[in-house]
Amino acid sequence: MALQLDQEKLCCSICLDLLKDPVTIPCGHSYCMSCLKSRWDEEDPKKIYSCPHCKQTFTQRPVLVKSAMFADLVEALKKTRLQAALADHYYATPGDVACDFCTRRKLKALKSCVVCRVSYCELHLQPHYESPAFEKHKLIEPSKNLQEKFCSHHDEMMKIFCRTDQQTICILCTMDGHKGHDTVSATVERNEKQRQLGMSRQKIQQRIQDREKDVKVLQQEVEAINRSADKAVEDSEKIFIELIRLMEKRSSAVKELIRSQHKIEVSRAKELEEKLEEEIAELRRKDAELEEVSHTDHIHFLLNYPVLSHLSESTDSPSLKIQPLRYFEDVIEAVSEAQDKLQDILNEEWAKISLKVIDVDVLLPQPEPKTRDEFLQYTRQITLNPNTINAWLSLSEGDRKATVRREKQLYSSHPDRFTDWLQVLSRESLTGRCYWEVERSSGGVSVAVAYKDISRTGSESGFGNNDKSWALGCFDITYYFRHNNIRTLLSGPQSSRVGVYLDHKAGTLSFYSISETMTLLHKVQTTFTQPLYAGFWVYWVGDTAELCELK
Repeated sequence: MALQLDQEKLCCSICLDLLKDPVTIPCGHSYCMSCLKSRWDEEDPKKIYSCPHCKQTFTQRPVLVKSAMFADLVEALKKTRLQAALADHYYATPGDVACDFCTRRKLKALKSCVVCRVSYCELHLQPHYESPAFEKHKLIEPSKNLQEKFCSHHDEMMKIFCRTDQQTICILCTMDGHKGHDTVSATVERNEKQRQLGMSRQKIQQRIQDREKDVKVLQQEVEAINRSADKAVEDSEKIFIELIRLMEKRSSAVKELIRSQHKIEVSRAKELEEKLEEEIAELRRKDAELEEVSHTDHIHFLLNYPVLSHLSESTDSPSLKIQPLRYFEDVIEAVSEAQDKLQDILNEEWAKISLKVIDVDVLLPQPEPKTRDEFLQYTRQITLNPNTINAWLSLSEGDRKATVRREKQLYSSHPDRFTDWLQVLSRESLTGRCYWEVERSSGGVSVAVAYKDISRTGSESGFGNNDKSWALGCFDITYYFRHNNIRTLLSGPQSSRVGVYLDHKAGTLSFYSISETMTLLHKVQTTFTQPLYAGFWVYWVGDTAELCELK
């Protein structure tokens, strides 16, 4: 507290800092010489000089003389503050090795003595430098756990490294438990390990540089992806807008064509109607004349008969024959047919577009899923395409379930329909990573994937009978895999549910038996060149296969 009080008393009340060249004026207050001179220089025109603190005035300007006592006190205070600052710098903080001899606030240790097994600050270390008694003591860099440097068996400092047992030992251990072992001095081993550490650090630093380059490249790739994606979205949007405009233009053209033809046909009918009405009126007039003549006497009737004969002949005009028409129903069928063709084209092109989008991949391939939960992250909701279904199959459950029927179903003709095998393909194309599950009845079902251009007729159209399809045959007692007409028997636990995982880009296709566990039945590694479609081949009447709804 005395130091705090002195510090306050030794401050100038003008600049509020420690006194510089202190002077004391007649009233007893002290100031910096420069501060007081500046103040009184301002007051000089009035010839009145006052104390800034107590306001006492002096008619004559006091002569300012430096106070030697105050100057010494200020210097002493400055030294005290510097020492305190240095002391704060040398005090031990958490993580530092503290001096074992300091009794109050501990200073940082400067050295540790392996003989004393104690750490010393600079003050307490002095005897080791000055007294001959400590001449043979070995000083090392400050160490927190000096005891760890000593052998627990011989209480000797461990200066040897046993390469056989990969541990530090003392000199006595080389003649005891480590006798005959490959030993070197700890310094030699440290240098070797330091060299290895240096090489490891070089490798790590090189890897850091490589990874930093990779990060930079990746950042550039992300920027390129962003630009490319933005341009693709913008350009594709323009293309689709143009397609929509074209469709709207065609829609308007069809509408205008229908209305125009409608007007022509109605006009023709009205014109014909008017002529018929005129003919009816003329016929009614002639009929009235004939009736009038028919009531005259014989001589008058016979004299006018030639005219009567002419009137009768004119009535023999051909009757109007209206053929049964469908009017504009054929137009509706033509538009519907165009819609179906356009839908097929869009679906086919969409598959190609999707495949191109999925092919954009600058990153390393992701690991394949291991658990069912991981597989379910890639679930695809799939439905079956009615245009591909064989006529002996029927669809239900929102086009997800196929059943073999005893009676042939009445489906319209379509080039995508399977004719020789009880098969059906999905409506959706499959690219990227996809997972789905199939619930099957007892009997026989093949769970398959195929390209869209697989044949629809003949023996080669069966799933697995060609190089465009891959099929897992599931029967009550066995499984088999079929591709390119090569059949491979498989073993695995029987289950009514089969899981299918496709990684189109990686070229992998895997089939799993799903029950309480998930067992791999077969895995294909190939290169897929087109989008794939899920499919069923159901064998016997009453058998069913259904695409499961997964959540």
